[in-house]
Amino acid sequence: MIDRTLFNADHEAFRESFRRFVEKEITPFHDSWEEQGYVDRDVWRTAGENGFLCMTMPEEYGGAGADKLYSVAQMEEIARAGVSGIGFGLHSEIVAPYILHYGTEAQKKHYLPLLATGEMVGAIAMSEPAAGSDLQGVKTTAIKQADGSYLLNGSKTFITNGWHADLVIVVAKTDPAAGAKGTSLFLVERGMEGFSKGKRLKKLGMKAQDTSELFFDNVKVPAENLLGGAAFEGKGFICLMEQLPWERLQIAIGAVAAAQAAIDWTVQYVKDRKVFGQPVASYQNTRYTLAELQTEVQVARVFVDKCCELVCEEKLDTATASMAKYWCSDLQCKVMDECLQLHGGYGYMWEYPITRAYADARVQRIYGGTNEIMKEVISRGMGLGGR
Repeated sequence: MIDRTLFNADHEAFRESFRRFVEKEITPFHDSWEEQGYVDRDVWRTAGENGFLCMTMPEEYGGAGADKLYSVAQMEEIARAGVSGIGFGLHSEIVAPYILHYGTEAQKKHYLPLLATGEMVGAIAMSEPAAGSDLQGVKTTAIKQADGSYLLNGSKTFITNGWHADLVIVVAKTDPAAGAKGTSLFLVERGMEGFSKGKRLKKLGMKAQDTSELFFDNVKVPAENLLGGAAFEGKGFICLMEQLPWERLQIAIGAVAAAQAAIDWTVQYVKDRKVFGQPVASYQNTRYTLAELQTEVQVARVFVDKCCELVCEEKLDTATASMAKYWCSDLQCKVMDECLQLHGGYGYMWEYPITRAYADARVQRIYGGTNEIMKEVISRGMGLGGR
C-alpha cells in the first residue's frame, strides 16, 4: 500500500486520542442510540470538554486553531468505527465555518464558543419537502418587517442534528422574486416562538443520527440574527456555493474510510469463516473480489488525500470536490455490497457491522447534492453547458 504523507505526528497523536474517545464514549452505547433514534446529549458535552468540537476555529472563539487535517482524522475514525450517529462533522466543519467566515464579530463571539463546548448543537436547514439538491428552489421566506426584524415561514426536512439542535442556520428567501440573489441565511435558536421540530425521521440507515423536520410559523427573527448582518442580505446563495467544496469533500473522506473499514472486516471474516471445510478466503473468487476492491479504494484514497491538501491550501474547486463526492460515494456503495455478499447470510444480520455500514452508505450518494447533480457540476466545469 502507498504510505500516506498527508498527516504529521501531531495529527496521528490526535487520531489515537480520538480513537480512544470513540472506544470509550461512543461505541459501547451506539447500539442503544440506534434503538432510540438519537445519541445521548451528554456525548456532545463530553466531546466539547475533551476539545473534539470546532477544533479548526480560532482560539479566540473557543477552538484550537487547528488545521483541517485534524478534522479529517476525526471523520475517518468515526467512519472506521461505524458510529454513524455522531454528527460532529456537520456541527464543527459546516455550521461553525459559516459563522466564522460570514458572521459578524458579535455573532462569532456569541455562538462559536458555545458550539466548541457542546453547550449548543448546530444544524443547517437547506432541504425542503420540494427542494433538495436544488437550493434555488427554496420556498421558505424571511420577509423584512418595519422594525427591522424578519418574519420566517416555511419548513425543512432531512435535517441532520435537527432534533438536538440549539442553533440552526436556516436558508430562506428574503426576496422571493429575486431567485438565488434573494437568498439569505439566518441564525435561529431553540425556543424562538413559532420554531418547532417535527418527528425524528426513521431512515434506512444512520439510525442513531437524529434527522428531523423543522417548522417555522411566523418566527420573528431579530435583525442581528441575519448571518453576516445587513451586508449579507441576499448573499446567502453565494455563501452556500463557497462552502460546498469542503462540505462535499467531507462526504468523500467518510466514504473512503468506511469502505476501507468494510474491506478490513471482510478480510478477517473470510479468513475465519469456513465453507465446505475450508476458509472462504481460500477461494479465488473471494481473493480476486477483495483485491479489486482494495485497488479501487487505494486509488480513491490517493485522490481524496490530494483534495485534502488542496482544501488546506484553499485551492479545491467545486468540480474537483464534486468528482470526489460522486466517485467515492459510488465506490463506497459498491464495496459495501460486495463485502456484504462475502459475509453470506450473516451479512444480512443487523448485529454485523457490515450490515449497518451497507445501510448507512446509501445516503452518501444523495445528500450534499445527488451524484447526478455532481455530474452536472463536473460537466459544466468542462465547458459543457446544460439548460
